[in-house]
Amino acid sequence: MNIIYLHQYFNTPSMSGGTRSYEMAKRLIESGHEVHMITSWTKETDQDDWFYELIDGIHVHWLPNPYSNKMSFKRRLMAFSKFAIAATRKAISIKNSDIIFATSTPLTIAFPGVIASKVKKIPMVFEVRDLWPEVPIAMGVLNKPYQIYLAKLLEKWAYNNSEHVIALSSGMKEGVIQAGYPDNKVTVIPNSSDNSLFEVSDAEYDSFIAKNKWLPTGNSLIYTGTFGVVNNVIIAVDIAVELKKRNSDISIVLIGDGSQYDEIIDYAENKGVLNKSIFIKKQVPKQEIPFYLKYASIASSFAIDLPAIQANSANKFFDALAASKPILINYGGWQKDIIEKNQCGVVAWKKTIPEIVDELESFLYDEKVYKQACINSKQLALNEFSRDNLAKKLQTVLLDACKK
Repeated sequence: MNIIYLHQYFNTPSMSGGTRSYEMAKRLIESGHEVHMITSWTKETDQDDWFYELIDGIHVHWLPNPYSNKMSFKRRLMAFSKFAIAATRKAISIKNSDIIFATSTPLTIAFPGVIASKVKKIPMVFEVRDLWPEVPIAMGVLNKPYQIYLAKLLEKWAYNNSEHVIALSSGMKEGVIQAGYPDNKVTVIPNSSDNSLFEVSDAEYDSFIAKNKWLPTGNSLIYTGTFGVVNNVIIAVDIAVELKKRNSDISIVLIGDGSQYDEIIDYAENKGVLNKSIFIKKQVPKQEIPFYLKYASIASSFAIDLPAIQANSANKFFDALAASKPILINYGGWQKDIIEKNQCGVVAWKKTIPEIVDELESFLYDEKVYKQACINSKQLALNEFSRDNLAKKLQTVLLDACKK
């Protein structure tokens, strides 16, 4: 297959952020397919129009288009619109293509996907990474009746013009079906564990630790990801306050960036825990994450308590499994069920801060329970959530779509 892969926010391991599209594209290429990634370059650059790179066999087409989740909703919408228009032209210009694979967010990726699919008379497979527009509606970001109507109209239009839909969780699949799309045309392919990436040698790890003297000693809970409203990372500061109050040897390490980064720094300073029981660092490239997770005792994933959020398929969850680390989450849903069923972490959903710290201390100080949780995490990564296995599942979906 010659695949046109539409992903507005594509990252390589040398960048910060999720690398699902990179890892999937790389494996499709290894299976003999050609992949053209149409994406945006969000940082500063001297380029003022499309530029091209061949990255590990992936034909990457970059559109300079600044973006940050610190931008206003209006500016973000402008960035989405600019990319949708330019990506439509770029997708149509790529010759001898067999299929279009468009992955959200944003949902506006449907515009270049559907239009190019119609013009080129080839099928489109659409991937749903978030329950959109359910999440922004639940958060009040979309609150005007016309906004909600148009967003839901776009959602249905995207699905109805797709040969197949991929959802990143069973909850997302239910959302797609509720929008009127047939059950038998939706496949769940969650985020995945990149097991080989998380094989860190002792020598490399020792070098990493020597260069990062700022990391606290003792047990540590780590968060690596976005500091946005949805992520609710500020709860980590409250946990750090309770840990300091107890003179616990457990510290919290936060690594990332986002709209609430400065607010979290200020909050931690005001609470007297910054660089005492909580340590915060700006985002790092994905290829450094394995070292931070090897260092940590337990990983974490936080989110605000909304039903629509519980369908999320956070990369950090699967990175923890790949690194043989347990994970703490503060939300319900399918990831909560995985942790409880497989005994691979701590569920802090609906618990008070003192209760969370009680559970965290009990878990980390019980050597037998902790070691078994590490083993259980890695087993999940190798079996249920292996990137290699799930990439084969994606390939099957794309091949089947091409045959119809």
